[in-house]
Amino acid sequence: MKLHELKPNAGSTTAPKRLGRGVGSGLGKTSGKGHKGAKARSGGGKAPGFEGGQMPLTRRLPKMGFVNIFSKEYATVNVASLEERFETGDVVDVDSLKKAGLVKKVGEGVKILGGGELTKKLTVRAAKFTASAKEKIEAAGGKAEEV
Repeated sequence: MKLHELKPNAGSTTAPKRLGRGVGSGLGKTSGKGHKGAKARSGGGKAPGFEGGQMPLTRRLPKMGFVNIFSKEYATVNVASLEERFETGDVVDVDSLKKAGLVKKVGEGVKILGGGELTKKLTVRAAKFTASAKEKIEAAGGKAEEV
């Protein structure tokens, strides 16, 4: 077998539609587009959301909401989660939280929340702490360091 002898399997390819090549082809005259209307014209069709001239839903509904472009997204972790995943004397930072599976998307940093109890002495390095979280970490003999 040589390269010039290669051809696709029978029935695996279809011949292209030859539009506008006479009435006998079955696709002559209007080329399968019917008569007149937007779909028959070049560049035809209607924009997404077009409702036949009726005021579209997107314009009938009122504008709502506000997005603060200066807001910061923090990944949050509760103190109770630190109790479960870390041993006494460990240093808890973004990398160790990722390895432990407590944080996926970091964003602006990690914020430690005060949910639950903490008995282990940990050094926690995070972007932010709630007052109760800082209190619990220091009460257990650890350090809360803002990075």
